Amino acid sequence: MLKIENLTKVYPNGTQALKNVSFEVEEGEFLAVIGLSGSGKSTLLRCINRLIEPTEGKITWDGVDVTAAPIGEMRKIRRKIGMVFQQFNLVKRSSVMTNVMSGRLGYVDTLPSLLGIFSKEDHQLAMDSLAQVGLTEKAQVRADSLSGGQQQRVGIARALMQEPKLILADEPVASLDPVLAHTILKYLEQLNKERGITVLCSLHFLDLVHRYATRAIALKDGEVVFQGLPKEIDDDQFKAIYGQEAERVSIV
Repeated sequence: MLKIENLTKVYPNGTQALKNVSFEVEEGEFLAVIGLSGSGKSTLLRCINRLIEPTEGKITWDGVDVTAAPIGEMRKIRRKIGMVFQQFNLVKRSSVMTNVMSGRLGYVDTLPSLLGIFSKEDHQLAMDSLAQVGLTEKAQVRADSLSGGQQQRVGIARALMQEPKLILADEPVASLDPVLAHTILKYLEQLNKERGITVLCSLHFLDLVHRYATRAIALKDGEVVFQGLPKEIDDDQFKAIYGQEAERVSIV
């Protein structure tokens, strides 16, 4: 279980991105995090694995206090938390295989990793991860030769190299067209259902939330304004989350 208690983040410039955010995520859930741009979604996901340090509050995962963990312990914790980014975060001039193998760095010693030395088992895991997202034949091509959707699939394969129990997907389809958005979310859904990997995914479009998420939370100005089933987001709730002037937009 992932438990967030009174999580607050204030940036050095005084911006308060999160205000006493509290919720729980059961193992095996697909939780959508929704809200306007600037509502705190990305900050929340990055606080969970401490890519951003929280100002106050407590994050507990699998019985471990993540917020209190020292640097050495965080390295071990992050092994099991995969991250998928909106802008892919690939080394564009490197091969797909090199990018995927970077997901294994938390498991190998520093010197071998700097030299690009990985075990046969790690190489096989990389090929299996690429097969999971349908990119086996792209293993040796440069990452910047791929389409946006393919690059995001490489990002998922890289996360799989961590053999994660939890995947944090920070607006993974925001830069993709509708068809590719469904493709990426179907891969995440497959990992969630077939491997039991818990997924926290920030999304903009409600029809994607209805299609893929088992539960949703909504942030507005850094505060939780909704927790529940996607089907419970009626018109009134939608206005409360997105504002009175907002209109529902469908992604085909």
